[in-house]
Amino acid sequence: MKMKERTLVRSYSSEFPAAEQPVSDGGAWLNGKKDGVDWADVYTRPGLIYGGPTRMENAEFRVEQGNADVTGAEAAGDYDDPTAVLSGEWGPDQHGRGVVHSVNPTDRWFQEVQIRLRSTIEPHICTGYEVFFRALKSDAAYAEIVRWNGAIGDWTSLARHEGREYGVEHGDLIEATIEGTSIKGFVNGKEVISVEDDRFGDGAPGVGFNFGVGDTGPDTGFSSFEVDTYAAE
Repeated sequence: MKMKERTLVRSYSSEFPAAEQPVSDGGAWLNGKKDGVDWADVYTRPGLIYGGPTRMENAEFRVEQGNADVTGAEAAGDYDDPTAVLSGEWGPDQHGRGVVHSVNPTDRWFQEVQIRLRSTIEPHICTGYEVFFRALKSDAAYAEIVRWNGAIGDWTSLARHEGREYGVEHGDLIEATIEGTSIKGFVNGKEVISVEDDRFGDGAPGVGFNFGVGDTGPDTGFSSFEVDTYAAE
């Protein structure tokens, strides 16, 4: 999947050759705990980027995840997702791509691979869009697009689809794009989810992983990640 010809502003790519806790790559990355305080950091080891430890105090609990049985019940959980966004200025139209690493997939946890778009991290503030997929190939899989509004736990689900076709497994390529107000997610070149939202017009791309997965963080991540950003038309 390729975006149409545009004025390229800035790109990044890595296969993560070094072990870093948290990821830095010479200052290229900002992290959820180190820079944002309230969230968790993202780690690397050679050939892998993945979510670092989270608080593991309050599990994710909401109807959409199948563990809350009251329609309209307020979502609960720590929501301290391991999160990292690239530092500096980036073009507003963004195309991120990551090759999925997934071993020992399980329905015990909500393991996810997430691509962030137009995001910012500051102390006690994390904003932007998140396109993500559950690392599971079963009827319990899903794809979702979420807007992070700032404070921890303050997020809005913009679109969600459930079913085996929306899950991912080891070696899959996931992609996320934002052009203007259009946000889309792809699995192996096929568009599987999309939505329109105009809340955030700029910010940086990045990656994230779900909180509350016990000690299985290194089981789910990306073996490579790259992003191209473009000037707005």
